Amino acid sequence: MKILALYGSSRPNGNSEKLAETAFEGLEITHVYLRDRNIQPVVDQRHEEGGFQPIDDDYDVTIEQVLEHDILVFVTPLYWYGMSGAMKDFVDRWSQSLRDTRYNFKEQMSKKRAYVIVAGGDNPRIKALPLIQQFQYIFDFMGMEFAGYVIGKGSKPDDILQDERAMRDAAILNEQLRAVQKS
Repeated sequence: MKILALYGSSRPNGNSEKLAETAFEGLEITHVYLRDRNIQPVVDQRHEEGGFQPIDDDYDVTIEQVLEHDILVFVTPLYWYGMSGAMKDFVDRWSQSLRDTRYNFKEQMSKKRAYVIVAGGDNPRIKALPLIQQFQYIFDFMGMEFAGYVIGKGSKPDDILQDERAMRDAAILNEQLRAVQKS
């Protein structure tokens, strides 16, 4: 099974990425850093004649990568108690893919398994739960299996490495991903 990690952080080597490194250790993973992609915000044209218009950015190449993989791992810091702006812009564009005749997007996404990795500094094991629920609703709408999540505490660089519980949870996720990648 092919695994794709989608990183939403605007900061290279931030706490969410460090937590993901533990989850991904020794695995074959395709890494997509949304901060390095030009993905424009959605312009809602669902109800306009002609629908969504093509946008000259990196969304199409990114969504093609998503469709080529079986397992998706959404890695984001907890920014103002939600996913990062880059991650939100990417997910918002799914509205466009749902109406894109090149894909049967919802059906293709329904075959995917999803995980979420989040790091935040303000009591994230409680305050990130609405974000986890948001991802759950997104995955439910798309018919995707939500297979698990890891939440860690970290604000300043490398704080996450001191969160023993999060590092243990990431190691458990690593074992789970190893098992499914072999199948």
